[in-house]
Amino acid sequence: MQVGILLFDDVELLDMAGPYEVFTTASRVHARTQTAGADPLFTVTTLARSLAPVRARAGLQLTPDMTLADHPPLDCALVPGGAVTAELRQPQTLAWIAAQRQSARMLASVCTGSLLLAQAGVLDGLAATTHWEDLDELRALRPAVRVQGGVRWVDEGAVVTSAGISAGIDMSLHLVERLHSRDLARRTARQMDYDWQDAA
Repeated sequence: MQVGILLFDDVELLDMAGPYEVFTTASRVHARTQTAGADPLFTVTTLARSLAPVRARAGLQLTPDMTLADHPPLDCALVPGGAVTAELRQPQTLAWIAAQRQSARMLASVCTGSLLLAQAGVLDGLAATTHWEDLDELRALRPAVRVQGGVRWVDEGAVVTSAGISAGIDMSLHLVERLHSRDLARRTARQMDYDWQDAA
């Protein structure tokens, strides 16, 4: 299964690195039960508008694997948060998000990534969450979104949103459960030595 994680300048590092670690660890854990040489369960790629390096909010430089215009079809498209004010005005990013809503099996966001989903028009009529500091901004940005606070993630089927930063790890383990099995999600959390909050 193909997992694509969006990168942009001022992305929150753990918003993207947490899910990256979950899906790649799940693949390693899954591989232990497979024959040698079997394809990985998840192939995880980072995606951006261009292949130029981007700088995360904390300053770390990240190099995308592929562009938004040149990647395989995704089973799960994941949009992290961070300082998203500039990204909210990027038509290419918003068009990509809207397209993934139609083509990907799941579209997910971490933290203020939900603001990007809302701006792209894919959360109208759905329940969603974001970082606790940004709940009111999400409400103001798109009144048609049913904003929920006090939860780790909100699962609306094809669209899943999480609360802030570390909640993206909990949500990603939930996505592993949905895409494969609860057993693999639990074993992945154990491998990561992570206390999974496995209820939204």
